[in-house]
Amino acid sequence: MDAQQLTELGRIGAVAAMALAGVGSALGSYAGGAGAVGAWKKALAQGKAAPFTLITFVGAPLSQTIYGMILMITMMGKADDGYNPYALLGVGVFAGLAMGASSWMQGRAGAHCADALAETGQGFSNYLSVIGIVETVAIFVLVFAILALG
Repeated sequence: MDAQQLTELGRIGAVAAMALAGVGSALGSYAGGAGAVGAWKKALAQGKAAPFTLITFVGAPLSQTIYGMILMITMMGKADDGYNPYALLGVGVFAGLAMGASSWMQGRAGAHCADALAETGQGFSNYLSVIGIVETVAIFVLVFAILALG
């Protein structure tokens, strides 16, 4: 491979970080959204108000796409500076997968949180804590990936 191809390989790794985090955000938002819609339906069927706060659990997984974008921008600069393209590809793919998985599981947890909140009307701060802990995985991955790149 020539120098330009190697640079592009590093750029592919950078885009992979953002794209895989984005796939996880889409899956997580779907899971949280499906849970919220089911919880709203159950609440309305029982003659209770459908709490708008459930939307929090739907949108929470979107932040991992932002973390992927931050990592992508960092990695693009490294690719342009001649950083090892294979390292960039590896970091991009694996960090993107980890952030995406965090997002997806955050949405799944959010679906359960939505159901519980709609049924009981209580515990929002507890449920938000669960969402925050799952979010922390993606933050750790972002920070550790940037540190790994030096």
